Amino acid sequence: MGEIMARKKTLNIVKNAFEIIYILTNENPLQVLANAIIASGAREDSTRIGKGGTVRRHAVDVSPLRRVNQAIWLLCTGARESAFRNLKTIAECLADELINASKGSS
Repeated sequence: MGEIMARKKTLNIVKNAFEIIYILTNENPLQVLANAIIASGAREDSTRIGKGGTVRRHAVDVSPLRRVNQAIWLLCTGARESAFRNLKTIAECLADELINASKGSS
């Protein structure tokens, strides 16, 4: 029963965030979400390559699915941390995070 309530709470947060995005930008909230995910995903990462005790970092490209997953994780984490011990609700913080990410600003 608790899992169903958590899903409802999450859906209400996202719904409220989309309403705030529409009021502030007069744009389609799904387009703002898509632009935010596109803009905030990492294109390149580093991996450890080692042989015989020596380890060095090597730049590698990131797969498209990992870019999307990492972008969603970064957006959610940023909104959650900005809402912690703040008067703004989590929906307002999520809306601000998505709008700023879609514009490309921090």
